[in-house]
Amino acid sequence: MASSSKPKSPLQTVPPIIFPVVAFLLLSSLGSVFSLPTVSDSGHRSPENQTFQPQIELQKLKRVRAYLRKINKPAVKTIQSPDGDVIDCVLSHLQPAFDHPQLKGQKPLEPPERPKSNTSIDAITEVFQLWTNSGELCPEGTVPIRRTTEKDVLRANSVQKFGRKLRRGVRRDTMSSDHEHAVAFVNGQQYYGAKASINVWAPRVSDQYEFSLSQLWVISGSFGNDLNTIEAGWQVSPALYGDYYPRFFTYWTTDAYQATGCYNLLCSGFVQTNNKIAIGAAISPRSSYNGRQFDIGIMVWKDPKHGHWWLQFGSGLLVGYWPNLLFSHLRSHASMVQFGGEIVNTRSVGYHTSTQMGSGSFADDGFGKASYFRNLQVVDWDNNLLPMSNLHLQADHPNCYDIKAARNNVWGDYFYYGGPGRNPRCP
Repeated sequence: MASSSKPKSPLQTVPPIIFPVVAFLLLSSLGSVFSLPTVSDSGHRSPENQTFQPQIELQKLKRVRAYLRKINKPAVKTIQSPDGDVIDCVLSHLQPAFDHPQLKGQKPLEPPERPKSNTSIDAITEVFQLWTNSGELCPEGTVPIRRTTEKDVLRANSVQKFGRKLRRGVRRDTMSSDHEHAVAFVNGQQYYGAKASINVWAPRVSDQYEFSLSQLWVISGSFGNDLNTIEAGWQVSPALYGDYYPRFFTYWTTDAYQATGCYNLLCSGFVQTNNKIAIGAAISPRSSYNGRQFDIGIMVWKDPKHGHWWLQFGSGLLVGYWPNLLFSHLRSHASMVQFGGEIVNTRSVGYHTSTQMGSGSFADDGFGKASYFRNLQVVDWDNNLLPMSNLHLQADHPNCYDIKAARNNVWGDYFYYGGPGRNPRCP
C-alpha cells in the first residue's frame, strides 16, 4: 500500500564570506536558524520565513495538545488493544458529548422502545472488536473510548480538519467530486430510521488520504448548506486511524459537513450508553474471499417518546444516541435513507485510484466474493420496521464500482456492491 511522504529538504549553502572573521563566526552560529525548512500544509518545503517556523510548529503543537486534553477524558481503567489502540474507560457523565453547551450536566438516557418487526431475521455471525480479545471490558457506569494521539491529529494537518469529512460526503450527482459511491436509496416519504446487516471486509486503500467505507445514511434537508445526516457502518481510513483495519464508525452533521459534526466521539454530540463497544475501534473477524462471511448489524431510529436518534450494533447492543437538539431537519424525520459504499479517489498518481470498495469484487461475483447489504428495512412513523419499497440504485462510476439488488425470503431486500477501482475499464 503506497503512502505519500515528504521530500527531504535540500542542503542549503552557506553565504559567501564577505565580512570580517568575527562577523563570519556570528553568522555561522546562526546557521541552524537559517537552515530550518518550512513545511506547508501541502507538504512542500520552502526556504522563506524560516526563522518563524519553530514558533509556528510550537503553536500548532500547543493547539493539538489543548484539543487532546479536551477530547481524551480521565480514565478509570485503560485497556491495551492488540492493534495498538488504547481504550480508555471513561465515566459516562464525563464523555465528550456532555461538553456540548446544551448537554452540560446531563446524564445518559434510559433505553427507548425499539422498533417492532413482523419478520423473523436469521441470526448473524457476531462480529467483535480487537480490543476485547484480552477478555477485559470497561466497568459498568463507564464507556470505552479510543484514545486520540498527537499522531492522529497531526495527520490531518490541523485540529479543525481532524475527525471531519470533506463537505461532499453524500451522493449528489454522478460526477460531483472525488467521492465515489455505489448505493441503494429510498426517498419521497417520511422515514424514522433504517436497518441493515453489512458484511465486513478489509479493502485495500491505495493512498493514505483516501478511505473506503460501507454505511447507512439517514438524511434530511437539501444538499445545500442545511443538509442533516446520521451515518454508521465500517470504514478503512489510514488518515484518521493510522492503519488499514476496518473500524466501526459513526458520523453526523447538520450543515453539510461544514462546521458541525464529526466522526465517532471526536466532538461533543453523540451520547454513548454502552460499555462493550468502542466507536472507532477495529472489527474482528472480517470476511474472506471464498471463505466465511461476517456481518455487523446496524440500526438507527428515532425514539418516538423523546425524539432522539438511537444506534444499535450487532444483534441488539444499544450503543447510544444523537440528541434531537443537534439537528434542524432531523428533529422531525428523515426524507431519504441510503445504504452502500463510498471511496475517495484523489488521483494522486494521475489516474483513478486502486482503492477497493467493499471486498474489491464487482457485484456479479456474488456471495463469498462480493460485499453485500442484506435485510434492508426502514422505520415508519409508528415505530415499525418495514421492507423497502421503490428502492433506487446508483453507481457513480459503474466501471470502477457497481451495485445489483434482489430480494428473497431469507435476506429480504439485499444487494451486492463494490469493485476494484482502477482496471482496464476504469482508467
